[in-house]
Amino acid sequence: MDRASFLRMSTLAGLAPLFTPLLSFAGSNNGTEDAALIARLLAANDKLVKGLLETVQEGKLNFSRKTAYDFALLSGSYCEKSSVYYQDPRIMSKLGILARFLTDSQSADGTVNVGNLESPPDTAFVIEIVSTATAALQQQTVPELKPVLEQIKTMILKAGEALRTGGIHTPNHRWVICAALSQIHALYPDKKYVKRINEWLAEGIYQDADGYYPERSGTYSMVENTAFITMARNLKRPDLLKYVRKNLTTFFYSMEANGDLVSNNSRRQDQFLCRHSTIFYLQYRYLAIHDQDRHFAAICKMIEATPWFEKEVLQQGLFYFQENETIRTSLPSPATLPDRYEKLFPSSHLLRIKDKQTYITLFGGADWPLIIASGRACSPDIFSYRKGKAVLKYLRLSTTFFSMGYFYSEGLKKQDNSYVLHKKLQIPYYQPLPLNKRNKQGDYKLSPSVDDRFWNKMDFANRPQSNIKTLDTSIIMTEKNGEVELAFSITGQQKVPVTIELCFNEGGQFTGLTTDSKGNAILAGDKAIYEVEGEQLHFGPGSFTNAVPENLEGERYSTHFGTLKTSGTRVYLTGLTPFKHTLFIK
Repeated sequence: MDRASFLRMSTLAGLAPLFTPLLSFAGSNNGTEDAALIARLLAANDKLVKGLLETVQEGKLNFSRKTAYDFALLSGSYCEKSSVYYQDPRIMSKLGILARFLTDSQSADGTVNVGNLESPPDTAFVIEIVSTATAALQQQTVPELKPVLEQIKTMILKAGEALRTGGIHTPNHRWVICAALSQIHALYPDKKYVKRINEWLAEGIYQDADGYYPERSGTYSMVENTAFITMARNLKRPDLLKYVRKNLTTFFYSMEANGDLVSNNSRRQDQFLCRHSTIFYLQYRYLAIHDQDRHFAAICKMIEATPWFEKEVLQQGLFYFQENETIRTSLPSPATLPDRYEKLFPSSHLLRIKDKQTYITLFGGADWPLIIASGRACSPDIFSYRKGKAVLKYLRLSTTFFSMGYFYSEGLKKQDNSYVLHKKLQIPYYQPLPLNKRNKQGDYKLSPSVDDRFWNKMDFANRPQSNIKTLDTSIIMTEKNGEVELAFSITGQQKVPVTIELCFNEGGQFTGLTTDSKGNAILAGDKAIYEVEGEQLHFGPGSFTNAVPENLEGERYSTHFGTLKTSGTRVYLTGLTPFKHTLFIK
């Protein structure tokens, strides 16, 4: 379902983001203030400020991005008329301490050290927060506040020079630097900041047909969306909002009922982490109000009902609402979100299905050649299934075929009413080098094997191959009304041990399982049941040989003593090739 269809559907009739817009432009809503939400934000902020009055002390601070957040939290209560700390001299004193500490923490070039050393992008993340708070503080007419404002101005302008000349590491860094420069320009106008922004924007903004930015990451999509909204407002560039609209439409389909974000297709560290839809809340809220988009309003309401909203929005959001009038106003009347969708993202080979309260994920989009590194999609989590609190976190498939480890599909294709994952592995043995490629000293190029599983000084590319061993794996998924059939077929090399690994959320109860010699939970019978608070997942039939599940990750990880094991309760099915098995989940 594309966005146009999504908007036309008759059934639809009825960490906080670093979101820092400083200026308004046409399209902002002039509606009434959302007093109830503002009251919740203030209560959460005041509670945190009470603690900061004790912990923020001269000479007892450690610099991190939290330092900027502490400055913004204090400014939030100081600037909000309904706060018990409104224009409280104690708050102003703490703001002064933090302003001096932020300045003292800068390197000679204006950068800060937050993970990366003397990093312009990390400095930009800090400036985004500090600039937001400063914009609100500038509206106060308290003469005694002037030293704080002068101190923080010194810090911001020094950082501005670092951002105007400094470099980046990753795609999102360009835009977070641009956003921070646009904020500095809004506070202390200077065309040199705009000139640098235009240099970065001239490179072009990449977004694929599915709506993903290059990193395909929820974490960094939040960063990029925030940056484009910030620039759109500060530079009067509403054209930048089209990227945000498209990306937010895409990420709606990554949301689970409890607010978790599916991240199998991410190219960054969050492919193995759990982030929540709350990271997008302010962006959805801004566009819901700015565009009067009832569908985005409905998504906001869905996020507000998640268990993470208090900690990740209410406790970190007041200062954004102070500086941005648009998001202080009430949401438009929300539409009704669909009970059923089936959405395939071809560019990243991700399938998402929702059927009422059942959520299904199928993933076949690892980046080939498979290299384990940040910036590449290498999650072996090919399938997940969620019904309420009964959650199959992931399904993985592993064989002992030359220690290649987990199965990674080479794409995801629709075939009639089913979806297919497939990968053919070919492992050769190597013959002597041809005469014209031989080196009497035996000093050959350090290079990867043809199958890309190890490196050696063997000049593999120039060696004839023989005794090629093959393993051909396909998985066909068929879904109907929330019930799933997974048909596994592994052919080629004979008698290769096969392991299907199911990882469930901890805390549930199982029936129908046995254990192997190592104490692993095994599904050997017709079916098993996993139950959490009355919600049940039924799965089976099982498959079992005497093979013990071990070294499932393969040589890519084991050679460095790595593991892909996560929290959760694992259940295994085992077999030998040729392996054909159909697993049902409902």
